[in-house]
Amino acid sequence: MVVSGADSLTLADGSAHPTGFWAEEVVESVRVLREAGVEVTVATPGGVVPTVDKASLDGKFDEAVASLEDLRAPAALSDVDAAGYDAIYLPGGHGPMADLAFDAALGALLAEFYDGGKLVAALCHGPAGLLGAVREDGTFVFAGKEMAVFSDEEERQGGLAVPYSVAGRLADLGARLAPGEPWSSTVVVDGRLVTGQNPQSTVATATRVAELLA
Repeated sequence: MVVSGADSLTLADGSAHPTGFWAEEVVESVRVLREAGVEVTVATPGGVVPTVDKASLDGKFDEAVASLEDLRAPAALSDVDAAGYDAIYLPGGHGPMADLAFDAALGALLAEFYDGGKLVAALCHGPAGLLGAVREDGTFVFAGKEMAVFSDEEERQGGLAVPYSVAGRLADLGARLAPGEPWSSTVVVDGRLVTGQNPQSTVATATRVAELLA
């Protein structure tokens, strides 16, 4: 599970907005996967301790985030060897828009996972991390693949002036977007790619990943 290490996102107006990972998407994904018998390793760029987006803490996940040891000592993304894993999973929060979207090591790792016949999953803003998955020949690894991602309409309703549209950039690279209704639990499976649209899709996304791994 690759978690954003960013704690700030530069908005469209140039101002800095505090961000990080979305608590529910990490906590519930880890819970569902582990309850299904999946071994989960958390990694971040540089092995930094990730920052939780304070907006995602409503009393329900505060204790769970604080007690999740994986977040206190994550692996460094650059040290991850695809050969040791069956899947790679990218949860969201706005953090991935600031770092994972531009992480060359992640892009190479995603290509290695997917082209090596392994499962790739991304949730909410996690698909921002897919943007860097470009092969040496310049082709986008997920061109032509159907996927869900936090929609522009959900972004609009959320009221945050993000610097770019994750959905738009993925579409520009050739992804086929399959949006559900705003804030609905929407999961899209296209071969070995599993994507969920928003926090409401967390449990369903993780459940589908667990089923495919089984």
